[in-house]
Amino acid sequence: MRQQLVIVGAGPRGTGLLERLAANAPELYAGPGLDIHLVDPHPPGGGRIWRQEQSSLLWMNSHAEDVTMFTDETVAMAGPVREGPTLHEWAELHGRTFAGRQLQGRYLRWVYERALAELPPTVTVHHHPRRALRIGGPREGRQQVWLEGRPRPLLADLVILAVGHLDAELDADQARLAAYAREHGLVHLPPDFTADSDLSALRAGEPVLVRGFGLAFVDLMVLLTEGRGGRYAGEAYLPSGREPVLYVGSRRGVPYHSKIGYDWTGDRPPLPRFLGPAEVDALLARPGGFDFRRDVWPLVEKELGFAHYHRLFTAHPGRTTMAWADFEEKYAAAGDPAETRALVAGAVPDPADRLDLAALDRPLDGVRYAAHDDLQEALRDYIEADLNRRHDPSHSPDLAVFLGLLSVYGQLVRLGDIGPRWHGFFSYLASGPPGPRLRQMLALSRAGVLRFVGAGMSVTAADGVFRAGSPTVPGFSVESRALVEARLPDPTLGRARDSLLRELHADGAAETADGLLRVDPGDGRILDRGGRPHPRRFALGPYTDARTPGAFTRPRTGGPAFRQNDTTARTVLSLLGAAQGKELAR
Repeated sequence: MRQQLVIVGAGPRGTGLLERLAANAPELYAGPGLDIHLVDPHPPGGGRIWRQEQSSLLWMNSHAEDVTMFTDETVAMAGPVREGPTLHEWAELHGRTFAGRQLQGRYLRWVYERALAELPPTVTVHHHPRRALRIGGPREGRQQVWLEGRPRPLLADLVILAVGHLDAELDADQARLAAYAREHGLVHLPPDFTADSDLSALRAGEPVLVRGFGLAFVDLMVLLTEGRGGRYAGEAYLPSGREPVLYVGSRRGVPYHSKIGYDWTGDRPPLPRFLGPAEVDALLARPGGFDFRRDVWPLVEKELGFAHYHRLFTAHPGRTTMAWADFEEKYAAAGDPAETRALVAGAVPDPADRLDLAALDRPLDGVRYAAHDDLQEALRDYIEADLNRRHDPSHSPDLAVFLGLLSVYGQLVRLGDIGPRWHGFFSYLASGPPGPRLRQMLALSRAGVLRFVGAGMSVTAADGVFRAGSPTVPGFSVESRALVEARLPDPTLGRARDSLLRELHADGAAETADGLLRVDPGDGRILDRGGRPHPRRFALGPYTDARTPGAFTRPRTGGPAFRQNDTTARTVLSLLGAAQGKELAR
């Protein structure tokens, strides 16, 4: 009897799993035949987020040369390396192009089709363009995967959830604002994938409050400007007259840092150095558990500082006062932050060459402006300075810190749910917009289409309007009949609109304090509230406590998602292979 594997989610994560199943099957699977059922209402490959049917104005936020779906020798995995082209090689683009999302969707579709072609002839893939509603079945028997619009479930020996970013119910604050909007005829757009948001209610010329200054905001900015007929002429923006006026703020009050615009040269910092497998093992072995701020963050700071100073001392020695070997020895021995700061102050004369993570993370902390227009000018200067620095190789320690961030993320995956602070910090420093998008932001600001609100942006609903302000400009506020929450919904079980996850939660699947699905860090099996891994259910992706920076990554950086895909694929194939010649217990 043919065995049955159901994968819910056919986007980049599901496609990556399929690629790893194809790579590992010759070694691990010799069963009677396998049917793989891919369940996703969106086309395989791109899935929802990277589907080809979205605006041609929307870009990736990575250079085409930094996007791959294929493993290489840097991925620490048991399975075979199957190299393949990066996006820029496949599309024959210049490596530093910021490709459109439509093109990335086509690349992902090609990767999917290549994975299909590489599966053994005994394995067949079936795509079901439907939503999965729930999973049933006994722990030790065949699982039942119920699909929308089908009276009978798919029967599965094993199930892998790879559903990616999902819609969520509103939290208490958003629900209050949404109710106020309905009562007073206002517009409230909750967190969403911006390409799916209905922006038609945002009227030309009217102020719109935007809370969130990351990549979702960049998409919103593009769709409400160029998407409404505006255009750029050199460094100027020429409005169409159909744009609203965007008042944007966030906790930091500044946009994510620009993508770095130069290539790496010379030796890379030898990472990991202070936060590697041994340190993670020690954290996991603590009898009382660990606290991120107290126990983990100092190791993160030490690792990022090591990456930064390794590059500064080896590539720009004229800006230091001692030999790298001497500095490295003293840096490793420094027992507390004060000792490290004193060492750096003596060895690195220019403060601009020192790594100050707190200042990077909150550049507007304690900063006050007397007038709103003063803030506009100051933030334009800030964005211009960030662009200049991120495109100047004399500041190449910034790129070393980026590599350090990738290394740290690869280690922290093993710690499970460490809270939202790290993920937000990583995205702000390492996953910001292309430089040209920040240039556009400057042009929109000068044209008066974009206005900055400041840090710690607050939103209140009173007197029939929304009102926003910030401590950055004391006494300033702006009123609007529209509020946009420019960010993806939080990936939590408790508020997921997806019935599949809600049913899993009701069925006993464990969640973390922040609402993430708990999985076995080894192979992705779903844990119950007693900590037992389910023998037939696996989950990977942003709603789990083993989430990674993304389902694809830049080449030769270790690819934590690739490592996870390989481990899960090998576990699944081994379980199926162990049952060859007999039907799994029903």
